[in-house]
Amino acid sequence: MVKWTAAIPSLERPDPGAGLSDYQSAMRDRLLAAPVVPAPAPWRAVSGCPVAVGGLLGIGFAVHPGSGNDLVMVVSQDGHGLFDAVTGERIARDRDPAPEDGTPDESEDLSCPGLGPIAGSRVRIAGLFGGGLHSGTGDGWSVEVVQPAWPNERVLLSRGDGLPHDGPHGEKWWHVFHSAHSTFRAAGFSPSGRTLAVATSSDLTLWSREDE
Repeated sequence: MVKWTAAIPSLERPDPGAGLSDYQSAMRDRLLAAPVVPAPAPWRAVSGCPVAVGGLLGIGFAVHPGSGNDLVMVVSQDGHGLFDAVTGERIARDRDPAPEDGTPDESEDLSCPGLGPIAGSRVRIAGLFGGGLHSGTGDGWSVEVVQPAWPNERVLLSRGDGLPHDGPHGEKWWHVFHSAHSTFRAAGFSPSGRTLAVATSSDLTLWSREDE
């Protein structure tokens, strides 16, 4: 990877907008101008978020067998953790998982063993080693990750048809997260569509909603 320094004349640095069409340039400018805003109703930021998780590698979703709440499993360099996605409470922790289960790349399906109330099951993990989370919900919400100013990712939430960056910001689409200080890992919805999660190398951010 090339690293630009102050010693390199600015005229030699590539123009990030070079080669873009007028439409692409306008889209890039629109994304760069959009500030981070709260997610719209019915979404709410989960209490205690963002949760600091040093060395976060990836996340996955499960369902609490008792309450039915979405759960988020976090895999990090310091072990595994399990969070209630409605309350934000950490309900289980394994600081020393078995070496063959410590990271999802040890498994063909990028999964790690569950813990706490989901012990005995396996959870697929999305993040550093690959994999992915749901990019949409059954009732029309979508999430997209864009990089108008590489390498910082921006997470966009939208509802309805069309690209999430069409239409007015704050009405048709919302810039809800900007990964400027840590390395992006994953973003997406739970299978139920009731939780939106964004994970970086240093923290976990959650939004939750009730069924509409």
